[in-house]
Amino acid sequence: MSLSARINARTQATTPPPPPAPEAAPANASTERYRAAGMQAGDAVTEVRLRIQRRLADELGPTLYAAGAQGDDLDARVRQTLTELIAREETPLAGADKARIIRDVTDDVLGHGPIESLLRDPSVSEVMVNGPQLIYVERFGRLERADVEFDDESHLRRIIDRICSRVGRRVDEASPMVDARLPDGSRVNAVVPPVALDGSSLTIRKFAASPLTVEDLIRFGTLSRKTADFLEACVRGRRNIVVSGGTGSGKTTMLNVLSAFVPYDERIVTIEDAAELQLRQEHVVRLESRPKNSEGRGAISTRDLVKNALRMRPDRIVVGEVRDAAALDMLQAMNTGHDGSITTLHANAPRDAIARMETMVLMGGMDLPIRAIRDQIAAAVDVIIQVSRLKDGSRKITHISEVVGMETEVVSLQDLFLFDFKAGTDRTGKFRGGLEATGLRPRFADDLAVYGVTLPATLFTKGKK
Repeated sequence: MSLSARINARTQATTPPPPPAPEAAPANASTERYRAAGMQAGDAVTEVRLRIQRRLADELGPTLYAAGAQGDDLDARVRQTLTELIAREETPLAGADKARIIRDVTDDVLGHGPIESLLRDPSVSEVMVNGPQLIYVERFGRLERADVEFDDESHLRRIIDRICSRVGRRVDEASPMVDARLPDGSRVNAVVPPVALDGSSLTIRKFAASPLTVEDLIRFGTLSRKTADFLEACVRGRRNIVVSGGTGSGKTTMLNVLSAFVPYDERIVTIEDAAELQLRQEHVVRLESRPKNSEGRGAISTRDLVKNALRMRPDRIVVGEVRDAAALDMLQAMNTGHDGSITTLHANAPRDAIARMETMVLMGGMDLPIRAIRDQIAAAVDVIIQVSRLKDGSRKITHISEVVGMETEVVSLQDLFLFDFKAGTDRTGKFRGGLEATGLRPRFADDLAVYGVTLPATLFTKGKK
């Protein structure tokens, strides 16, 4: 090493390091201060809300959380008590904060907690709770995260227990899954630990206060005027119809619309796992299946109800959804004088619906040859309606197919109407196409005349809407 290099090295070793540079101030220090102040204010409001809710429970008693705690009188009493408690509160609160506390406590005590506002929102069609702090909603077919959350897991469980108790269901570690419904018919599914690993899960599929009509579906583009006329003719002409589709595709909505075409002088028996059909006819008997109790007994399945419905002198049997061996009993009903019955099932296409029915019949443990099952399906089912939720979030009918009969060992189908995917999409990604006639006329068209129903030839002219 040279002399100059040794001198430089010694100088660097003896020179103290420079002091650290001061941390840069926030780009907008006032914004940070306001944000911190806002968080502190929010925490203060939350603390007051929890304190007032505890005092409310002390004053009105545990009846607040009872299964029958509801009604206008209780609502007025809760609001009056809350107003008095807030007036006695020493923490200074703004008017907006007081109104928010009253709303939040009322929703939690009498409603469904933080998701009550989502259930009131008409633009929300589904609420999905993935644990206390993670809530999503569906708006116009699109998922988005909601800006509300539960306080903790026990808060969420309390709301789930309240929903279940109102319809005579229960959910706990021994029975961690439950299907229930709200008073307005909205479908509820809840899953709790130990099955749900990240906290309790709650899914609510909302039902409109007034059921959608066929005119609404035509306006939405779900079906066309021509196909609506055809489906009405099928229902009035007592054709057996199967509505097929995936989860959330609109099967139950379509079932409601089809049921509206049933004449008012006919007796209808509906069978569902969770009652959600909204029929407008007067002569309707509604049946609902029941799970087994805590002792493992008392279960009443859809299959049991279908068998019992045959003894109730029904003109029509409407099954909310067939998902098990009840398919065999449904086919038997369709084949033994209960024409005009309607049901739904999960499948991705009309051909898949046939295969699903075969599988569900076999689930009953009946040692039937496949040919016999297919003969039953071909004789029982007249029309299969395929509904789908497309990638743009819309729900459309994509197929209306006729079950023609048997050809050798295969159930033969012919498509009467098909959705025109070739029309493409617009700039926003919405599908341009609609249901188009294939030009084929159903073979049962002449049979409808017995019920005073006629189908004009122009209904099936290809290319005309």
